[in-house]
Amino acid sequence: MGTQGNETAYNQALFEKRGYNKDIMPKTSAQRNNSAFNFFTLWMGAVHNIPNYTAVGGFLLIGLSPLQVIFALILSSFVIALLLVSNGYAGSKYGIPFAMQLRDTYGDIGAKLPGVLRGVVAGIAWFGLQTFAGSQALLILLNKIFPGFENIGSGISILGISIPGLIAFLIFWAISFAIGFGGGDILNKFTAILNPLIYIVFGGMAIWGVTVAGGFSNIMNYEISTKTDGIIYPAILSFILIFNSLLGVWAGPGSSVSDFTQNAKSTKTQIIGQVSGIVVAHVLFAIASVFIIIGGSIYLGHQEWNILTIINEWSNFWAILISTGVLLMTTISTNATSNIIPAAYQLSALLPKWINYKRGVVIASVLSVVIMPWKMMENEDSIFLFLNAIGAILGPVAGVMIVHFYLVSKCRINIDKLYFDLHDKDIKIQRVNISAYIATVVGVVISLLGFLPAFKVISDFSWFIGFFISSLVYIVLHHSVKLFSKKQEGVNYNEI
Repeated sequence: MGTQGNETAYNQALFEKRGYNKDIMPKTSAQRNNSAFNFFTLWMGAVHNIPNYTAVGGFLLIGLSPLQVIFALILSSFVIALLLVSNGYAGSKYGIPFAMQLRDTYGDIGAKLPGVLRGVVAGIAWFGLQTFAGSQALLILLNKIFPGFENIGSGISILGISIPGLIAFLIFWAISFAIGFGGGDILNKFTAILNPLIYIVFGGMAIWGVTVAGGFSNIMNYEISTKTDGIIYPAILSFILIFNSLLGVWAGPGSSVSDFTQNAKSTKTQIIGQVSGIVVAHVLFAIASVFIIIGGSIYLGHQEWNILTIINEWSNFWAILISTGVLLMTTISTNATSNIIPAAYQLSALLPKWINYKRGVVIASVLSVVIMPWKMMENEDSIFLFLNAIGAILGPVAGVMIVHFYLVSKCRINIDKLYFDLHDKDIKIQRVNISAYIATVVGVVISLLGFLPAFKVISDFSWFIGFFISSLVYIVLHHSVKLFSKKQEGVNYNEI
């Protein structure tokens, strides 16, 4: 034990001397203490949150039956789990965070672009959106607890948000900031408390939905008004569209999952914990979301896509308080695991001499207010556009990372070479992996074409298109460079 401790101290001192702060150093065996149960509970809140329930309201408008939507949501969990487990292997094997996994893939300079896409664009934008979604739930509670709260400011708006809405937003922002600032230890304690509440509350709400609908059959046979503006796909493509939207939700964590798997006791631990947690959470989510939204629509007498609107119409104060409170907690959990923690780590990696994890939390939190996230969730179309945009920019990053680790590096990383001396200006390393960089840019550009009216279909499948295009381009470029290098050395590649 003493030898291991001395080796740990030496390595940390060596990496610090080379210019790295402790937040992005490889985790030692003593620091890697997350069990399968920790991973099981980690993502539960990231499934049961307000934007996800809002997205299901949109899924019910694309032409599938309620039962088909439930199956699509459950099947998507296996795709999401595969992404998290496969891209998290580098973290659990070597104890490195996402930022250093990016460096291994793209080179230290090349990693800047995907780092900004994940940590700055997706992380901060998602943090802002989740904060606004949570503030809407908090606003319901404040209106119920303090009659007349909604009249503060007499209808005056500031930058598109009402005074009561802004107050609720800032309160929820402060709570999310505090959890993120506390880091992984606080988050583990928070999710351990939250997990059983999710089963109780959302299970209870699902039973309520069936009851007010007059039975299970009324929900399954509910006539849904299909959207008329947009493309109506065959059932199989509608399933893939739902997969794509949910991968947009998970595009951020799917890319930066090593920020969490670096703390796993073993790779087996993270595989068991993440697969079981994601699948179980999505089974409950699939049933609860459809039952609540359709049951609530029957209860209200009109089709409703927003779970908060349904809750706000309840007459029982305690039911509103408990259900909204748990929704607030799940959204806080999501904000920490999927947004603020990865954003802070990435900002720390971009400027390791000036920004540590906690400074990164402060910067990301402030920027999440500046972007005015309330503009992102004005209707069911807004959330779809946002999810597709996130998928478009992070699908290519995940594709290149997975291809590099499994096909190019053969699951091997040289840690000493990865953590090179930042003070040595003459060190000879690959600063930019041109093939990976080009593949990512090509994937992002093609995926973003979907936001042009003529290429709308690309937007609906942006994550998959970006992932597979960037993967294919990287494979082709990598082998082309390899072939060219061998020819330059005078080797007949065809004879090898």
